[in-house]
Amino acid sequence: MEQLETARLQELLIRNKKRLDRIVLDFLPAWHDSAEITNLYEMMRDYPSRGGKGLRGSMCILWCNLLEGKDESALITSSALELFQNWILIHDDIEDQSDLRRGLPALHKKVGIELAINAGDALHGKMWELLLRNQEKLGSDLTIKILQEFASMLNATTEGQQMELAWTSTNKWDIKEEDYFLMVAKKSAWYTCISPARLGILIATLQKKQFEIVKSENLMKEAIEFGTQLGISFQIIDDVLNLMGEETKYGKEIMGDLFEGKRTVMLIHLLSHSDSAQKRKITDILSKPREKKELGEVKYILDCMHNSGSIDYAKGLSRKLSKKAISMFDDMISRYHISKGESYLVTKSLMEYLSSRDY
Repeated sequence: MEQLETARLQELLIRNKKRLDRIVLDFLPAWHDSAEITNLYEMMRDYPSRGGKGLRGSMCILWCNLLEGKDESALITSSALELFQNWILIHDDIEDQSDLRRGLPALHKKVGIELAINAGDALHGKMWELLLRNQEKLGSDLTIKILQEFASMLNATTEGQQMELAWTSTNKWDIKEEDYFLMVAKKSAWYTCISPARLGILIATLQKKQFEIVKSENLMKEAIEFGTQLGISFQIIDDVLNLMGEETKYGKEIMGDLFEGKRTVMLIHLLSHSDSAQKRKITDILSKPREKKELGEVKYILDCMHNSGSIDYAKGLSRKLSKKAISMFDDMISRYHISKGESYLVTKSLMEYLSSRDY
């Protein structure tokens, strides 16, 4: 992206994030007569107060704008997408035994696993409660369709998480690239790219009586196709940044995926290009519990990835998938005669940013 486009996109993300944060934090409870419940509220507000980029909420708003819908119609849903990410991350950090989230100790590291799980559960419940507020502006029929989309997104996300957790718990290393693609499509692409786009389409089109239902349904189906490509590209870059990013910018532990034994494109590529001895050494290291892995062992694997070209391969694959997604997007814009005005330019810029960011 050109520097001017990048600056405009960053301004938009910051502006949207502030609006969504205000809705979320005004909605979440802050105080109760019971000290224990007040403490729960503090934990619920922890991750939502840590910042972040608001990519998913902005994606929903932009897709609504793209089809001539108004920001105000999408704000509740976009805020709920941010809540979804926060409660999912609380549970994800526990399951992955992560140390950091957005530059600070993961919630379970601060308060313990039991309390963190409960805080995540509480945020999950508040997400559905917030979504029900859509009835006031959007009506019951559209609100139900939005709830159904969130249910589909949650189903896909937990199925992807199941795949990844099963690989770790059973010490499975014979993972193929297509296995990784399916896992990431489920775990990351749905809630990062697919559902935000589909929700924006829903909100914009179903409020217009003149908009053809069949056209809306076709747009929603196509969002799955290019959103999958874009979401996988996004996750590959996230995996690369986990190995090579700046911790102060990235907000999570660098090389954390290696300490956690995550199956990534880089690791799949490395293992497929290793002889039996090297492959056994790498998998023996990664199979150790996190607390028994030594920094030198993890750095050895990272060096092997560099030497085998695994990281460059992953970057190239991400670019290829991103280009395919954007080409599909442009084709869709042309076929449905969607305006190539400001909303189109900003939406496309966000799609390009997802696979070119450095944090």
